[in-house]
Amino acid sequence: MKIGGLAQVAQCTVQTIRYYEQEGLLPVPERSAANYRSYGQAHVDRLRFIRNCRALDMTHEEIRVLLGMMDQPAGDCRAINRLLDEHIGHVDMRINELLQLQSQLVMLRELCQSERSIDACGILQGLAAMETEIRHPRPTHLG
Repeated sequence: MKIGGLAQVAQCTVQTIRYYEQEGLLPVPERSAANYRSYGQAHVDRLRFIRNCRALDMTHEEIRVLLGMMDQPAGDCRAINRLLDEHIGHVDMRINELLQLQSQLVMLRELCQSERSIDACGILQGLAAMETEIRHPRPTHLG
C-alpha cells in the first residue's frame, strides 16, 4: 500500500509517518518500480504500536527502546518492566505537578468572587503579585 493508504488505515497523517521514519521508529519501506513507498502489514502493526505508546505519553526514546526489545523476542522482559515503572514514576510526578497547578488556580479564582471592574479584579491582582518559582530541571522525561 502507498503512504496515503497507510495513513488512512493507521488514522494518522502522512507527515506523521514520514516523521516516524526520519526518527527511526518506523522502518523505511521498500520502493516500487515507480519509486513509490510500498508499505505492508508490518508497517501498520508497528505504527499502531507507536501510536499506542504515544497515547500513553511515552517519549520517542522510550518507544525506540521498546521497539528494539520487540525485535529481539527471545530476550526477557525485565528491562521493559523497568522502563514502564520509570514511566509510571514520571506520570506520578506530572499528576502531582498538575494537582499543585490546580490548587494555585483555585486560590486565584477565590480572589474574585463577584463581578468587579477589571482594575479591581482579584485574579489579575493575584497574578501580578504572585512570586515566580525558580524552575529546576525535572528528573523526568518531560524535561
